[in-house]
Amino acid sequence: MDDLFPPFAPDANDRPRRFRPVPFRLIAPNMITLLALCLGLTAIRLAFEGRFEPAVIAVIVAAGLDGIDGRVARLLKGTSRFGAELDSLADFVNFGCAPALILYSFTLHNLKSVGWIVALVFAIAMCLRLARFNAMLDDPNRPEWKKDYFVGMPAPAGAITGMLPLYLHFLGFDFAAWGRPVILVYVLVIALLVVSTVPTFSGKTWGKRVPRDLVVPIFLVVVVGFGLVISFPFEAMAAVSVAYLAGLPFGAAQYRKRLKQETAAERLAAPGDSPAAPKA
Repeated sequence: MDDLFPPFAPDANDRPRRFRPVPFRLIAPNMITLLALCLGLTAIRLAFEGRFEPAVIAVIVAAGLDGIDGRVARLLKGTSRFGAELDSLADFVNFGCAPALILYSFTLHNLKSVGWIVALVFAIAMCLRLARFNAMLDDPNRPEWKKDYFVGMPAPAGAITGMLPLYLHFLGFDFAAWGRPVILVYVLVIALLVVSTVPTFSGKTWGKRVPRDLVVPIFLVVVVGFGLVISFPFEAMAAVSVAYLAGLPFGAAQYRKRLKQETAAERLAAPGDSPAAPKA
């Protein structure tokens, strides 16, 4: 019996483990992610208090921070597996749970259990989409050009477009009893787009190199866009949501075009597909 349960005898020669200091470049992106997570949790609290405008703004700011943290990590060379997992967990709260609960508190609760089921579907769709995204990161056979596209609607875009009924409500549109089923169907469609395989343009490769003649126009566009969002936040978000949904077919068509080009190039490069030489 002594052989089955040997006593624990620590090695006297073991030295105490010394932890190396963590570079700040590894901490900075995670701090941005945590700030976004705080905003998502605060949005849930504001939704329960019936303060929908600040709740929506909190989710929008969290989406902006989500677009920054990854780029900051790549610029500082501070990417890590821990940061990637933290980002996915924060995205589920910010863009899955928070918008679902905001929409449920706003109007879906009037549809009783059916409204709650749709809110659940929206949140779970975000969870499944993020899990699929993490799994695809480890795919070594994925072509480089496919990094320009997401598989399905990305989580921040799904959250922002999913809250379109709230933007319209803030602009004066009154969703009476007839509008609640329309909102329910709309939220369900957004959830299906999130978990679908529809390719959507990612824009991750933007910003690496900017032509000199476009620097000043880009500055002007950013300033004008920032002014519009600050002065007319919900008008701007409604326009962005409608424009993004309208642009989905164009992104999918561009993806199919590039896929056909890659398939044609592979066929030409195959050794067995070269045409036979004419006989003398």
